[in-house]
This record gives sequence, structure tokens and C-alpha cells, in this order.
Amino acid sequence: MPRIPLECVLMLGYAASLAVIAFLLELIARHAHRRSLRISTGGFTYHGDLDIWRCPQDQHLFPVFSDPVKRVVIYRASASICNACPSKHNCTDSNQGREIELRNLGGLEYGMRRFHRGVSLTLLALASLILVVELVRTGDFYPRIVLIAMLALFCFAIVRLSVNLFQTIQRPRSS
Repeated sequence: MPRIPLECVLMLGYAASLAVIAFLLELIARHAHRRSLRISTGGFTYHGDLDIWRCPQDQHLFPVFSDPVKRVVIYRASASICNACPSKHNCTDSNQGREIELRNLGGLEYGMRRFHRGVSLTLLALASLILVVELVRTGDFYPRIVLIAMLALFCFAIVRLSVNLFQTIQRPRSS
């Protein structure tokens, strides 16, 4: 069985660890984004066709204030319905009715997504560069095959992440 030099194994391991870190960064960023949307709307569901939010008790929050300059819309449920609701203590402490303030943070969210994606792409590009350098340094056939296979995998991941880098963010929806 052909041997792969220790230097090549170490470079493969280092490149793989950078790729794993990039993958974990993507997972963490996706989880943080979903979690922030869930917390801000707390189980409420947005119905875009009607421009209302529906609470878990099947009541509606209607838009009561809109500022197009600041890109803010405030939705509120009827105070009488909220104050009589058995789940009020889990939902709001306001006697005015539950309120959801929806700020169009599309630009900020898009920027954060691009930042995290850029860091992931940088890590994958660095891992690929390490593999290319090792590919040039290594003359044996089997180590080169392993390096080329891993480099192809990283290039596929880079292309895939780059395509998603410039996608637009859609309006947040709560589950």
C-alpha cells in the first residue's frame, strides 16, 4: 500500500479542520438568525396576504402604525381580547394588547449574512490554497489524488456558498 508523507497528512488535516470550522460557522449563523426571528415574534404567524399576525390563540394583530422612512410597522391586538386571554401572562404584560414591532432590517440581516458567508468562504479559500501548495510540493501519485479530490470538494463548496452569497433576504416569518 502506498504511503502518504506525514507533511501531506498534516496539511490535509489542517485544511479539513478549516473546512469544518467554516461549516460550523454557517450552521451557527443560520441557527442564530432563525432564533432571533422566533424570539421576536414568539410563536405568532405572519399572513402576508392580509398583512396581519396571528397569535397562538387564533387572534389577530393588525397594523396600527407605520413609518416608511424608518421602515417600521407596529402590529397590535385588541386590548380587550388580550386582557381576557388565558395565555396573557405568557404573552405580554401590557394592558394595551400584545404588540409586535416589525423593523425591516433587510439591509442589516443581509449584511450579517454576507459577513458570515465571507468568513466561511475565506476559510475555505485558505484551506484550498494550502492544498494547492501541497499539491505543487508533492510528487507522488497517491497523495496527489487525495489532494485533488479534497481540493475539488472544497471548490464545490466555495462555488455553492458563493452563489448563495448574493441572494436576497425575504420577509421574516414566524413558525
